[in-house]
Amino acid sequence: MFRHIGKGRTFFHNLRLASLLSVVAGMVNITGVLAFQTLTTNLTGHFAFFAEELFLRSYTTALVYLLYVLCFLFGAFLSGLLMEKTSQFNPHAGYVAPVSLEIILLVSVGLLGSMKIGGTLLSSTSLACMLLLAMGLQNALVTKVSQSVVRTTHLTGLFTDLGIELSRLVLGSDIAGIKQKQLYKSIQLKLAIISCFFVGGILGGFCHRHIALSTLFIPAGLLLFTLWYDQILFRYYRIMRSIRKR
Repeated sequence: MFRHIGKGRTFFHNLRLASLLSVVAGMVNITGVLAFQTLTTNLTGHFAFFAEELFLRSYTTALVYLLYVLCFLFGAFLSGLLMEKTSQFNPHAGYVAPVSLEIILLVSVGLLGSMKIGGTLLSSTSLACMLLLAMGLQNALVTKVSQSVVRTTHLTGLFTDLGIELSRLVLGSDIAGIKQKQLYKSIQLKLAIISCFFVGGILGGFCHRHIALSTLFIPAGLLLFTLWYDQILFRYYRIMRSIRKR
């Protein structure tokens, strides 16, 4: 899912990766909204609120929205940095560090959200910043691994690209053979991301009603599965090869 890079990646590698991590993003986003009234998978709204608070001269609140933006940016920066450094030693394991850090952040928010530190609950702003950092990590990771084919943490660009591609499909008389197949695959990929993000949001909302911030353990578990997936598949193929040789 992650190990294949560059020309080694296929449509199905990207489809599996996009579907799973879109569920993760959907669950994290709805959990952030319900628990902290904060969007954690995109920055457009935060920029709008930042401008509004500046206009209203509410500078403290404006700084909070600026902090959200910087946390997402730092997550993307850290993800790229970790992947570059790790890839120098093992090109096929560059994803391990950012995914592991994202898991740690999600589990930490799930634990700290209901834990009193120094007699008081950790502030919702701090926890929201941790979620934004996690989503910045994920978005940069998926973008880099898929060579900008997959983005899982915001839908605005996806709906824009989908609208353009659907218009090409409707007027597709000038699209031949291979290009038409590529167009179908691109539309299918975007629909999968949108659908899985929606499913993650519904599932996350339902779980939050019953287990609150412990909901974040579910996307953390899904990310843990992505770390194991390639190793499990690789071992399966090795076992099958050894059986065939006998």
